[in-house]
Amino acid sequence: MIDITSIEVNNILEFKKPHPCKGTTWKVLRTGVDFKLECMTCKRIIMISRLDVTKRIKRVVE
Repeated sequence: MIDITSIEVNNILEFKKPHPCKGTTWKVLRTGVDFKLECMTCKRIIMISRLDVTKRIKRVVE
């Protein structure tokens, strides 16, 4: 299991399921109670809860 507290701004995360644009990598823009993530493929920005990130994350790329 991945330690969610070690994730910092500008890390690249890989999720288990792809975004509708077929991208699976996300850049962390902000951390806290919620994460602000940017899709590396289509540049869409989303806000997602910390709990959802722990469920969806596959690995930390950078």
